[in-house]
Amino acid sequence: MDAEHIRNFSIIAHIDHGKTTLSDRLLHRTGTIATRDMEAQLLDSMDLERERGITIKAHPVTMLYKAKNGETYELNLIDTPGHVDFTYEVSRSLSACEGALLIVDAAQGVEAQTVANVHLAMKQELAIIPVINKIDLPHADVALAKQQLEDILAIPAETAIPASAKEGIGIEEILEAIVERVPPPKPTGAPSLQALAFDSYFDTYKGVVTHVRVFNGELKAGQQVKLLHSGKNVEVKEVGSFNPKPYVRERLEVGETGYFTANIKSSAEVKMGDTITEARNPSPQLPGFKEIHPMVFSGIYPINTADYEHLKVNMGKLQLNDSAFVYQAETSVALGFGFRCGFLGLLHLEIVQERLRREYGMDIIATYPSVVYRVTMTDGTVKEIDNPAFLPEPNYIEKIEEPMVKAFIICPNEYIGDMMALVSEKRGALDHTETLDTKRVMLHNLVPLGEILIDFHDRIKSITRGYGSMDYEHADYQASEMVKLDMLVNGESVDAFSCIVHRSKAEGRGRALALKLKEVIPRQQYQVKIQAAIGGKIIASESVSALRKDVTAKCYGGDITRKRKLLEKQKEGKKRMKSVGSVNIPQEAFIEVLKT
Repeated sequence: MDAEHIRNFSIIAHIDHGKTTLSDRLLHRTGTIATRDMEAQLLDSMDLERERGITIKAHPVTMLYKAKNGETYELNLIDTPGHVDFTYEVSRSLSACEGALLIVDAAQGVEAQTVANVHLAMKQELAIIPVINKIDLPHADVALAKQQLEDILAIPAETAIPASAKEGIGIEEILEAIVERVPPPKPTGAPSLQALAFDSYFDTYKGVVTHVRVFNGELKAGQQVKLLHSGKNVEVKEVGSFNPKPYVRERLEVGETGYFTANIKSSAEVKMGDTITEARNPSPQLPGFKEIHPMVFSGIYPINTADYEHLKVNMGKLQLNDSAFVYQAETSVALGFGFRCGFLGLLHLEIVQERLRREYGMDIIATYPSVVYRVTMTDGTVKEIDNPAFLPEPNYIEKIEEPMVKAFIICPNEYIGDMMALVSEKRGALDHTETLDTKRVMLHNLVPLGEILIDFHDRIKSITRGYGSMDYEHADYQASEMVKLDMLVNGESVDAFSCIVHRSKAEGRGRALALKLKEVIPRQQYQVKIQAAIGGKIIASESVSALRKDVTAKCYGGDITRKRKLLEKQKEGKKRMKSVGSVNIPQEAFIEVLKT
């Protein structure tokens, strides 16, 4: 189809504002999907997405729409995730589009992630079409949503389209607005083919399937193309589009979105944001997307060590489908061979683990999540450390800096006090507040990333009864009093349980870990001491009492000295056993402790 009749757009919104439901309606209205094949959340093909009601992967679909002016247009839609941990998915999808549908929930108004996603779209200079969704709800406030569009996002309210994806209201207006307001794609004027790889996945039969957006020239089967990043030349085997299932096409022309397969077998050869061009007459590189840096690190180990190679292959396949996930091999004394993995956030970590378990059938355990600390040594060198095992001795350290994030929390007015208390409990500081409307405020905070890893998002939701929302961006590093907390069992340090914590939180953390270990370490013939230590100083201690044989059972009556003699003998034996015995911590104990 000629470029004048093509429109590429994305759907962006806060989590749960109705993106996937709206894309269902658009697919149904354009006749891309027959009524009998319709099901709710059609584009969320993963079990995980359906269970949690969230979009994890961006999904491209090509639709044909006959507009009121009688002409037929090709609409390429990419449905994107809304959660803060998947911002990279969104930014990659937006780079393949000229326009974006911005959805705002009429009942909830503009939320934290809405603001972040709009900034992403504005940075890419996309045409933004605001849609006020869920107007059929009894407590919907369309006027307030329009006012927030103007006040918070500086988008004219009269451009907004009131709609209800569930009831099918305003769908026609949205389609017409896409045709009118989203500009058609323009060729870049390069000498030959230029296509941007914005996503990929692994197919058992076809190998690596790469999602592309063609910016210049055309892509067709049998063509020799070059991947500029790896410099590899490959032959295109098949090109096509999605509706939502892949279907083969003869060629992809300027402005069209689809996929191609070639003889690419390894996940390492395709890099997201890479440019695909002709092998004989290469065009220059397209501007890709900025390299993403993981924020949270965790070790992932196979429960059965024989599964290591299997896990390595499956991680490669998963990384192909989720390019924000990074990993490298590491070993641990307690857990054997495994991988040190980097994630964008805690939900991302949870989803990756769940996908490894479900899609690839792996039995894995993960260590406590940590962040990257910047350590300045006394000789002036700077090291980046994400694993407590590599932290140098305290006498060689000048200072330790921890990563900070700017956290934007939107909550109803009555919860400001509780939110400020939560932020200060997490060692954060309130920078300033911003009033959004009569009911809600936005708090700008500076918080250490390590503190918001575990339960921060859940706590916001429970304090504000579900009305609070949060978004964060990486700020900078800040010097802080961080210490390494070691767990000693019978005087021996166990590296799997050590962690880097702030001095003020070390004692509480040490006590909690010692108590948990007391529950899971099996009893021995002698008393086992469990201690939490910072350097040489013990800050918490518990002990597992010994199993005791009743040596005095055969003494019936007689002198007390006989019993004493037997007990003294037993005591000597236990003492000798303790000095030579070692406590074997079972795998189950590690798993139990790491779960907490």
